Amino acid sequence: MSNPLSLSGKTALVTGSTSGIGLGIACALAAQGANIVFNGFGDAADIARLQEETAKEFGVRTVHHNADMSKPAEIEAMMAFATEQFGGVDVLVNNAGIQYVANVDEFPVEKWDAIIAINLTSAFHTTRLALPAMKRKNWGRIINLASAHGLVGSAGKSAYVAAKHGLVGLTKVTALETARTGVTVNAICPGFVLTPLVQKQVDDRAAKDGLSNDAAKHALLADKQPSGDFVTPEQLGGLAVFLCSAAANEVRGAAWNVDGGWVAQ
Repeated sequence: MSNPLSLSGKTALVTGSTSGIGLGIACALAAQGANIVFNGFGDAADIARLQEETAKEFGVRTVHHNADMSKPAEIEAMMAFATEQFGGVDVLVNNAGIQYVANVDEFPVEKWDAIIAINLTSAFHTTRLALPAMKRKNWGRIINLASAHGLVGSAGKSAYVAAKHGLVGLTKVTALETARTGVTVNAICPGFVLTPLVQKQVDDRAAKDGLSNDAAKHALLADKQPSGDFVTPEQLGGLAVFLCSAAANEVRGAAWNVDGGWVAQ
């Protein structure tokens, strides 16, 4: 029986995929047979090892492009590179993002500009460049990693919340513009995700307050995430795989929260 989730012969480009959520999603797509275009910064040897291990484990081809997602010319170069290597991008996952916390009247202008550029404008550029080939093939998947902050606000995070709300809006408009085609466009809105960066916050809190690891996690999650559990990159990868399947052909313009109940409150 054929695998209804198979992405064999397809190519997925995942921005910000050298660690964390992006890496989890890239691996989930590779596990279904998709070739992967990695993007992100990091140690060159580590990235080469990551490419090699992913290719070997899943029997796919992998490449890496280190485009700075705040620079349109570099994004254009990355999309051209994907076309040159694989003939185009079938699955585009816009995941790259940065964060900075400060009140609006104290928010550094350059931080605002950087967050809007990387968390929102980069997705416009990748999308506009990927769509023509997807429309020609009459098949494509665009998945935007928004956030619970694409649906609700939190004090101190004006730029991030504005960018993520904007990303949900871009998702809806692009979904409407492609509604009569085989291209679907959706957003995934995670709550707190247990990335290595967040695990470090948990470890630091446990050490500082003399808490167990579980108690430190609970303290971090208590304000926002009713389940008291972190979302995992693997869970987000599983949802991304589903959104690429035929079962999700009519899931269009969704902002799908995976947030332990955060926005249900």
